[in-house]
Parts: sequence; structure tokens; C-alpha cells
Amino acid sequence: MSANPRHKSTVLLDGPDRAVARGMMKAAGFTDDDLKKPQIGVAHCWIGTMPCNLNHRSLAQQVMEGIRAAGGTPLEINTVAINDGITTGTEGMKTSLVSREVIADSVELVARGHMLDGLVTISGCDKTIPAMAMALGRLNLPGLSFYSGTILSGKCTKPSTLFEGRKLTIQEIYEAVGAFNAGRISADELRDVEDHACPGAGACGGQFTANTMATASAMLGISPMGFNDIPAVDPQKEQAAYDCGRMVMALVNAGITPRQMVTRDSLENAIAGVMATGGSTNAVLHLLAIAREFGLPLSLADFDRISRRTPVLADMRPWGRFTAPEMHEAGGVPLVAKHLCDAGLLHADAMTVTGRSIGDESKLATSPAGQEVIRPVADPVKPEGGIVILYGNVAPGGCVIKLGGQKKKLHSGPARVFETEEDAFAAVKANQIRPNDVMVLRNEGPRGGPGMREMQLVTGALQGSGLGDSVALMTDGRFSGASHGFVIGHIVPEAVDGGPIAALRDGDIITIDVDQRRLDVDLDDAQLRERLAGWKPPAPRYTVGVLAKYARLVTDASQGAVTSGAPAVDGH
Repeated sequence: MSANPRHKSTVLLDGPDRAVARGMMKAAGFTDDDLKKPQIGVAHCWIGTMPCNLNHRSLAQQVMEGIRAAGGTPLEINTVAINDGITTGTEGMKTSLVSREVIADSVELVARGHMLDGLVTISGCDKTIPAMAMALGRLNLPGLSFYSGTILSGKCTKPSTLFEGRKLTIQEIYEAVGAFNAGRISADELRDVEDHACPGAGACGGQFTANTMATASAMLGISPMGFNDIPAVDPQKEQAAYDCGRMVMALVNAGITPRQMVTRDSLENAIAGVMATGGSTNAVLHLLAIAREFGLPLSLADFDRISRRTPVLADMRPWGRFTAPEMHEAGGVPLVAKHLCDAGLLHADAMTVTGRSIGDESKLATSPAGQEVIRPVADPVKPEGGIVILYGNVAPGGCVIKLGGQKKKLHSGPARVFETEEDAFAAVKANQIRPNDVMVLRNEGPRGGPGMREMQLVTGALQGSGLGDSVALMTDGRFSGASHGFVIGHIVPEAVDGGPIAALRDGDIITIDVDQRRLDVDLDDAQLRERLAGWKPPAPRYTVGVLAKYARLVTDASQGAVTSGAPAVDGH
């Protein structure tokens, strides 16, 4: 099969009338020969504010070498990124989810404006991965997604009451803050964790949001199987980048586009991969958004259905024993896919960017004898997936709970209501939260925040203070992939839209029943209506700028919190 590899760029660059375009391209270093070849974008998110994307420039150079070797002309594209961990617990965190839309928009604009023939996207931190997938879906240019890799784990250098001997990730810093505030560790022990948890380049090192979405991208078929698993500083990463450059040219020459690969079946494969690895609840939000950009139906019910049939196979942080580099050494996503395919839990015929099906890719998986990170289906970590969808009179539009290694299935206790994350964190820090409480954090949704902040500062503080197993937390915001405990997010409708969460008061009895898939307050419909009748929405926090624009455009969390205007397909 072959196609016109210059199906877009011919219009931009060929003929006497396009002399101005060619002249400006030549000023940037391109030759006549370069301009006669397919024009391939290499879009990445290098930024000097975080470790997650520090290797994007070097990886982009390798991708571009691969493109040149295969007969294309690469064009480097850069866009923004916001780091969740750095901004967590501050007003700055409101920008994180917003950046997903900005990244997708910016890559789309350059690809359309410069009439690219193909696209390789390089992503690292949490929002960059779904953003690049969304851009691929919108543009439908031959292309693929490449994850820049996980960070390695760190290690304390001093004796510690809690963290000595642990393989450190960003999760341990959050928990160390909580432990310090609770008087369980000293300032020196906190600094030791702070100084050594993040040893270099790469995204956070558990099955947190970045590694979860890297897993989903491989299972979706838009990333080459096994490439994303390679840690950021591993020498093999640059070879994988070069191979991506050659691979995109094969897609361009064959005319194979993302919408030919990403189907309803491959979306279900991606969800299964998330469930089998105990992945982040943010995957629900992001896969819903990706599905909309690809014009495919997907709903909250699909996540719950697939979770019920998919066992947790990977014993991964934040709730398990192992880190992302250890999962790679154990066989990584290819081994997870093999176990799921062998058990009939994947659509094995779904195609991938390699030109092979996911079933064929999974047959190439290898694993060292005796590894304990990835379990067989016959002996899973848990018999069902780590994410469950709840409904009830608090969340008539649905919400998400992450179970992972959590054995607890039922919690009932008094509400402790907070209007902001900062207030909730202050209460934990001041030892004002008691066992059995249900912390309610509202006005943090996509529109109300705006931006749907992650409540990682609070969940980390609860874990560090020893309350993680006895306190529940619910919010119309969301959670970091590093969060664990009995936590519920993405409550729809959110408070600013007059959802029932806006009516809750201190002392209301909240019941969370995982087996029944329910989240309820001990109030009847009439009582909720009466309370909401006297409720007034809070004034918008932003009236101008990108956050105000986002609040005006964004859909609710059950629709992926998107702003592109991509129409909902049956199933939303």
C-alpha cells in the first residue's frame, strides 16, 4: 500500500507562487532538496522548569535523524508544559489541566498552518501525553506518540524512621511532608527525602499519571509497544527515538493515519491496560477526552465494565511495591499485554503503529525468571481493576474511586466540608481531622476551580499523618496518580454547577459503598432541593485570560473536561 507522502506540503511549498514560503524556509536552514521531501513535525514539550521533559531536545534530535534516514524532512516544534508536582497545593495548579488543551491546540495550529505531512509527538509529564494523543486524533495525519520515559528511583542517605531502604519516588516527598507535620519524622529526615527522591530526568516513577498514560498510549496502538517503558536516562531511549523517526515515514508512505488504528476496540484495550496496572484515575478523564477527539463513543460505564473483568497484574506504586523502572525490567507493558491477550481480555486484532496487531506485539514479550512485578492472570494482585465508577445522590453524573491495593469497600462517616484545598490541607496539618471523617473538597472542578486541581497535597498529608486508611476524601476536583487511600474524585455535577456536593454540610453522614457502586448522603431528595434552593454559586475566580476562557468552554469531567468543541458521540 502506498500514498502521496506529500499530501499536505505540496500546496505550501511547490510552484512559482510559493517562492516566498521556500525563501523563508531556506533562511531557517532548509535546502531545495529538503523542501521536496515529506515535511514531518517533531512536536515536543521541552521546558526548563521540571525533570519530566528534560530529555525532549535530545530525543527530538534522534527522531529527526530517523526521519532524515527514511527520506523525510523533520521540523522541530516546541510547546508548553505545567508540572503538577511543583504546582500542587497552590493557585498555580489550576493551570495544569488547562495546559492539556493548550498543548493540543498549539500542536494542531502548527501542523495545520505549516501543512505537515506527518507528525511524531514526544511527551513526558502528565498532561502532555493525552494532549499529544488528542492532537493526533484531531489532525489525523500519519503519526505516532513517544513517551520520553520515567525517572529512576532515589534513596535516602541518612537513617530514617519511615523511609530508610525505600525506593523513593515523588510520592514519598508528599508523605514525608505529612509525616513531618504529624511529628513522625524530623526536619533532617524530610530534607533527606526531598533531596534524593528525584535523581534526574524523567517523569514520576510509579504507575502515576504519566506512566499510566504512557501505558494507555501503547495499548491504544499509537505508541510502539515497549518503547515508552524505557526509562528516560537509559541509553536505549535514544535508539527508540531514532526508530520512531523511521516508523513515522513508513506510516506516511503507506498513508496510515491515527483514526485507522484507534478504534473502539483499541480504546477498550487502553482501559484494560490502565486497570491491569493499577493506573491513575486521571486516565478516565484523559481517555474520555481522547475518544472525543477521535470521534469514538466512550462513557464512564465502559470503565466500570472493563474494570470488573480485568485483574490487577502489576504490583506498582503508589499502592504497591515496585517502581516504573522495575516494571520495565520485568517485561513492561508488552508482558502485561501478553497476559491479557492470553486470557482473552484484549482485542488482539487491534492494529498498532508498528504495522502489527497488539496480539502479535504481545507475543514478543520477554520476562526474567522470578520477577515479582507483573503477575499472571491466574495469580493477580487483585481480581478486578483498580478504578471503579460510583453514582448516587451526591454524584448523579458519576465519580471515580481508585482502589488499587485498597481492600476497604465500605465507609460511612461525618462530612468535613472545605471550600478549597488549602483549607483542607490546613485542617490535616493542624490535626483537626479524625478517623472515620469524610473530607469534602468542593469548588475544585473543571469550571469551579477552574482547572480541576489535584488534591495530592491533602492525600499525601493524610498518608503521612497515619490517617490514610481511616479517612475518606471526596471532591469535584481530581487526584494525582501518586495518590492512594479511600479517595473519590471527578464528582459530577460539580459544586459550581449546583451539584449536590454544593449542598453538603459538616456532620452530614456520607456513605461510600464500592460493591453497590454508590456514593450517598443521608438526605432525601426534598432536603437536597431545599438546601440548593438557597444556594448561590461563588463568584468566578478569574474573569479574563486563559483560565476564564477555559471556565466558559470546558465540559464536565464525565465528558473528559474538553474545550475543543469536539462533539460527544453516543456513549457519552
